[in-house]
Amino acid sequence: EVQLVESGGGLVQPGGSLRLSCAASGFTFSSWTMQWVRQAPGKGLEWVSSISSGGSSTTYADSVKGRFTISRDNAKNTLYLQMKSLKPDDTAVYYCATTVGLSAYRGQGTQVTVSS
Repeated sequence: EVQLVESGGGLVQPGGSLRLSCAASGFTFSSWTMQWVRQAPGKGLEWVSSISSGGSSTTYADSVKGRFTISRDNAKNTLYLQMKSLKPDDTAVYYCATTVGLSAYRGQGTQVTVSS
């Protein structure tokens, strides 16, 4: 069974930093592209970033480019999102996600709130 468990969210002041983690299990983590997506209050899902299976290729939404860094540790089956220079508009539930074969999976999410 595919499981994705996010952690590391919390309340942070504007300009602050957080690092999110996503522990993966139930599939061959190192074989699949991983993503971070987010959902702000009252809005739909927004793609944030993707990383290739080996970690050599990353892409970012324009809204987070230069502030967020996605990475992975395939030995630990863990995905990360380092977030800096956080803004109130970054407030959302953050999910890690993947598509394994024809099936899409997403974790339960971790809340990030950026507020003074």
